[in-house]
Amino acid sequence: MLEISGINKTFNPGTVNANHALKDLSLHLADGESIAVIGGNGAGKSTLLNAVAGVWSVDSGSIRLGGVDITHLPEYKRAKYIGRVFQDPMMGTAANMQIEENLALAARRGGCRGLRAGITRAERERFREMLKILDLGLENRLTDKVGLLSGGQRQALTLLMATLQRPKLLLLDEHTAALDPKTAAKVMEVTRLLVNQDRLTTLMITHNMRDAIEYGDRLIMMYEGRIVVDVAGEEKKNLTVEQLLNLFSQASGSNEVDDKLVLS
Repeated sequence: MLEISGINKTFNPGTVNANHALKDLSLHLADGESIAVIGGNGAGKSTLLNAVAGVWSVDSGSIRLGGVDITHLPEYKRAKYIGRVFQDPMMGTAANMQIEENLALAARRGGCRGLRAGITRAERERFREMLKILDLGLENRLTDKVGLLSGGQRQALTLLMATLQRPKLLLLDEHTAALDPKTAAKVMEVTRLLVNQDRLTTLMITHNMRDAIEYGDRLIMMYEGRIVVDVAGEEKKNLTVEQLLNLFSQASGSNEVDDKLVLS
């Protein structure tokens, strides 16, 4: 489904501040596969996600999604294939619009917009049924402004909006990092439900090692722009945080691990 082949990205090339963020990185995700990506600050995790999303272009290499070469497609043209949830719960929704209006925008993403009624009765019922899945009581608050929701409710709504059209690829960029532990656990529960429900191909960045081990089919760890650990199946299920740290040390040749990873 997603094929990343030998991509490189350098910021400020040719200067003393040159930063080689991605170094000949290759990664393949099968259709319906879910991968957790971990690594310390500066490892290249967010650069990888932004390269896939089209936020910035890569210097070399290729990115293919569903057999289509999207390497040089601008971000807005990739948007109809890709759903994304950011770390900040305030992103991904329009605070001054109602819950049902936000969902309607997500439902029409990538399509043609005409002059018909904004939200039909059938759509409203569909939205209500979908919100019930979240188990947050939002199905009874369709006309509430999104700005009135808590961070966890808003992030769960953003997840629903990102998966509404069953994107070819779902990108989760540390989407629980700004939430308290209880709320983060709820959002991860919703994430598992929505991803498994439609077997969405998913790339999830996290600083939480336990979440990386528990969720998804595969786990990769990045270091200095490269993938240094890649585990799946039973090996992944049976991993402990200590074993993962040891794998990282062996593969990277470094004992330097970000504090966020150790403490998570």
